[in-house]
Amino acid sequence: MTPLNKRRLAAFRSSKRGMISLAVFGVLFFVSLFAEFLANSKPILIRYDGAFYSPLVRDYPETTFGGEFPTNAVYTDKELQKSIEEKGWILWPPIPYSYNTVLKGEGRKALLPPSWDHLLGTDDQARDVLARLIYGFRISVLFGLALTILSTVIGILAGAVQGYFGGVVDLMMQRFLEIWSSMPTLYLLIILASFIQPGFWVLLGIMLLFSWMALVGLVRAEFLRGRNFDYVRAARALGMMDFRIMFRHILPNAMTASLTFLPFILAGSVTTLTSLDFLGFGLPVGSPSLGELLLQGKNNLNAPWLAFTGFFIIALMLSLLVFIGEAVRDAFNPRKVMA
Repeated sequence: MTPLNKRRLAAFRSSKRGMISLAVFGVLFFVSLFAEFLANSKPILIRYDGAFYSPLVRDYPETTFGGEFPTNAVYTDKELQKSIEEKGWILWPPIPYSYNTVLKGEGRKALLPPSWDHLLGTDDQARDVLARLIYGFRISVLFGLALTILSTVIGILAGAVQGYFGGVVDLMMQRFLEIWSSMPTLYLLIILASFIQPGFWVLLGIMLLFSWMALVGLVRAEFLRGRNFDYVRAARALGMMDFRIMFRHILPNAMTASLTFLPFILAGSVTTLTSLDFLGFGLPVGSPSLGELLLQGKNNLNAPWLAFTGFFIIALMLSLLVFIGEAVRDAFNPRKVMA
């Protein structure tokens, strides 16, 4: 690690708000990666008749545990639970409900207020809100990370080509960017999502069509400036390939400014996905979604825990990302690093 990068890392660590935000966001995201072990309607481990079974890994027929039917076991069935516990034991997740588990039984199950059985209550389809929140947080962050990485790669490549070659290439690409960026992005996303069956990868591809322009202008400016440096001219005079000059000598300087925008791009990606889910043009129906949770809160004002839960988790996520982005920005600020 170079002395400059050491000073940048020290500057980032000196920001208590940034470090705390990074730690909290990292813990929340790490925990959500194990959502199946935290919230699931299937047991983590079963010991039956001297043998161990893992329903999270594979499906077992009901006859495996003394049932009558060769279909997949339904572990929420009381009779099946009794049959298993007679010859062994069941290890359940902390939350014995998955994001799509519909509560059944006597009495009202939908729109239950928070209780010890359902810490954040249930939604209007009798599903546990906390379970859906854990899965929804994970899919939102993973979607945002994938969109941020892909859009950053495409944006850097486009800006590098535009700034390094200049001339006609720069002029044509700049006119294209002006036309493409003037389109109403949200409306186009809604129109495309209404024609195409939404899914994780389909929605990611649609949003990628417009999100890659975030870093083009910044990278273009860095390459326009860097291509006139003496060491770049010397490398070009020695016959070094343009691709090698671009990504070995100029790109590291451009990445310094680009990295400061990544947390903000991630926050914008999560916000866009939440907006589409709220409008009903996002992930497929039934998917764990923060936007869908907000929509339920709007449609069920008599269940305020839905709106409060959705608002709090989205506000917390975006605030943490903004605080991380501010700390990264300050770490790459030459005035603060050299001070």
